[in-house]
Amino acid sequence: MNWKFWNRKTKSKTAPKKKKSKTREWTDAIIFAVIAATIIRSFFVEAYTIPTPSMERSLLVGDFLFVSKLNYGPRVPMTPIAFPFAHHTMPLLGTKAYWDGVELPYYRLPGFSDVKKGDVVVFNYPMDADSPYYRPVDKRENYIKRCQGGPGDTLSVVDAQVYVNGKAMPNPPGEQIDYNYSTVGQQVNPEILNELNVSYYNPNDMGDPTMTAASAATLKGYSNVKNFMPRIEQKGVIDPFNPVYPRKYPKYSLGDKFPLFKWNVDNYGPIIIPKRGWTVTLDSLTFPVYGRAIEIYEHNKVSVSGNDIFINGVKTNTYTFKMNYYWMMGDNRHDSEDSRYWGFVPEDHIVGKALFIWMSWDDNASFFGKIRWSRLFNIIH
Repeated sequence: MNWKFWNRKTKSKTAPKKKKSKTREWTDAIIFAVIAATIIRSFFVEAYTIPTPSMERSLLVGDFLFVSKLNYGPRVPMTPIAFPFAHHTMPLLGTKAYWDGVELPYYRLPGFSDVKKGDVVVFNYPMDADSPYYRPVDKRENYIKRCQGGPGDTLSVVDAQVYVNGKAMPNPPGEQIDYNYSTVGQQVNPEILNELNVSYYNPNDMGDPTMTAASAATLKGYSNVKNFMPRIEQKGVIDPFNPVYPRKYPKYSLGDKFPLFKWNVDNYGPIIIPKRGWTVTLDSLTFPVYGRAIEIYEHNKVSVSGNDIFINGVKTNTYTFKMNYYWMMGDNRHDSEDSRYWGFVPEDHIVGKALFIWMSWDDNASFFGKIRWSRLFNIIH
């Protein structure tokens, strides 16, 4: 027996393992933390902040939210090669934070429920599919709005009131619109306006205050307030300076003229929200409404020759949708860019459901009043 070989082999088995260096330990810990955080953000819950007033006064600028990916089912990342914790743009550098050389098909894991009317939803901004960004679906800007209509619903807006399938939708307490009023004698005390959370989103137009229905009812009751009324766009009148969908993006039309949709932000529709499996007849009135979804969101080649529509090279006058769609609107009805301006939100753009506010920060308040303590851990309704 080769005793020399046997002793060497035994020694190697019993030799102590080499201890990791501090640098290696820190590196392993960081890698584990990045992977764990990425999995949590992608499949469970993610933190968001409210950057604009489109959801006021339900959600305020400076509210920090937790958004659940589980409620509607986690969406498997469609652009998997990306820099951790950066959405679409690298901080400071301003370059893309992802590589779109590899894009996976849309797939969503099972969730607790479908998107319901009235839910506050985070989704990817559909118009980022266009120039100049051409971003992949999951790298498009995050928006937050309230779902007002779902697949197959017929939605309309009548004098700023949303109707779905002929029934008025419940208005959230935080919903607000613009009002007009005048005063006799003394002006309204600014402290009263602050207490009523009256906002002026356009500092150059102090005659257009924005407030909730409850605040409006209180302000209207003051003796020096006269001619108080909501600022509602007249039905059948087009605002050329504030066009709505589909006139705002008049790409899809048959013939020489785009149809005259006499819609505005306060009187809109009716419009049918596409549903998976629904077949729509395409004509001069429906093609402008659904053409974008057919071409951009459902990835078909669409062309028009005179009054004839070609989808993937085949002449047709019908289309059957492959996805469900939603109609999203901000609670701040006169200061929100939403589905009234850019149309439907496809199901593959849905990110998650807003759950609760974990922090709220007011940049305009004094140093000791910047945290809105009363909003902390409020459930989002």
